[in-house]
Amino acid sequence: MTATTTGSPPAATASPSSGLSTGGATGVHENVACPFCGILCDDLEIGRTASGLKVRKNGCDRAVAGFERPVVTSSPQIAGRDVSLAEAVTEAARLVRAARLPLFGGLGTDVEGMRAVMSAAEHAGGVVDHAFSEGQYRNFEVLQTTGWFMSTLTETRNRADLIVIVGSDIHKLHPRFFERIVATPEPMFLGAGKKRTVVFIGAGLDTSAATGGHIGEVISLPCPIAAVGEVVSALRARLKGVPLAAKDIAGIAIAKIDDLADRCRKADYGVMVWAPPSLAFPAADLTVRIVSDLVKDLNLTTRFACLSLGGNEGAVSAGAVSTWQSGFPLRVSYASGKPDYDPVRFAAERLIARRETDLVLWVASFTPDLVPPESDIPTVLLGVPGMTLAAQPAVYIPVGTPGADHAGRLIRCDNVVSLPLRNLGRSTLPSVATVLAAIEHAL
Repeated sequence: MTATTTGSPPAATASPSSGLSTGGATGVHENVACPFCGILCDDLEIGRTASGLKVRKNGCDRAVAGFERPVVTSSPQIAGRDVSLAEAVTEAARLVRAARLPLFGGLGTDVEGMRAVMSAAEHAGGVVDHAFSEGQYRNFEVLQTTGWFMSTLTETRNRADLIVIVGSDIHKLHPRFFERIVATPEPMFLGAGKKRTVVFIGAGLDTSAATGGHIGEVISLPCPIAAVGEVVSALRARLKGVPLAAKDIAGIAIAKIDDLADRCRKADYGVMVWAPPSLAFPAADLTVRIVSDLVKDLNLTTRFACLSLGGNEGAVSAGAVSTWQSGFPLRVSYASGKPDYDPVRFAAERLIARRETDLVLWVASFTPDLVPPESDIPTVLLGVPGMTLAAQPAVYIPVGTPGADHAGRLIRCDNVVSLPLRNLGRSTLPSVATVLAAIEHAL
């Protein structure tokens, strides 16, 4: 099917019904939290002009793309036909009510939006799963079975003298991680004159941001990303004094692994860092488990911790809210009238591929990139304007972005704080929470 686009470029002056701000108000917002990656940098300066928002300070490529994205003129639609919001809500509710097993997927929304998802799914007897949960489950499976030692962004920034990046191109996923956490100019507890060592395990990782006055050595151990678990296993073995007959592991000389083992022993505070979306290979949860077990071993003699990043498109918030309200971290079904958890059966990708769901209600309020999977299953889309789709949804309702178009909250990638998101007045599009509450009311 020919690709369709929800929305078109805005005219110079938007109509009152378009959801765009029509005034010429200007101003500058300081210390703004950015919702476009899981680190939630909260030091941005955002200007507001008559034509939209402008990142003036401390922005990255993701922040610029998110805040400065034009909000195109867009109307609710039923099968491609423009309708009122009330009509779209009524039709969406009809489809949800008629579905045997509706899937609430995507889930690119804030805490309030995710609360509304859980409520609507419970009312409708549906399944809840985030688009990025496959990566999250590489963590969940370890946390559920063995537990771990976990650091925070603040602890890592202020205490770590050894940071080991495990198989993850973090600079690509979280562009300001090195600037704000690794290469910060004034760590509180690193010690006078002490330098921080940064180690990258994996080939093709961007090391360019590991620079600054407090960065000492930057070490790369290039190996295939799918083999980082083998390297970490060898590192754990050498720390235990286990001899290895091989001269190298996944192309890394044993001598280099021994050198890293010695650095780990001598570290005052070491942190093993990864981003779950980067570990996209079979049985990647075993790599996370090996890293976690290595950290447990090191804590017998020194202080070591894990730090998992991720959380883009509201993924961490979705998992947290699901846990609060159902007791389970996503992949929850309310078909029986109570929360039923199965991380295999209720995976969104599987339900769609096997057509075990007959309706997809897809939520994407941060970026136009989080599009629904291609399928002929009817779709209700609550998405930002400007999404390019492979097929026309049965119902489309344009929604605003938390932190730009309306206020909200998100949980940071380290799961220790929720940060408030401001209404910067970019548009008057409704929030996901508002639209879902209306749909649930109409069920």
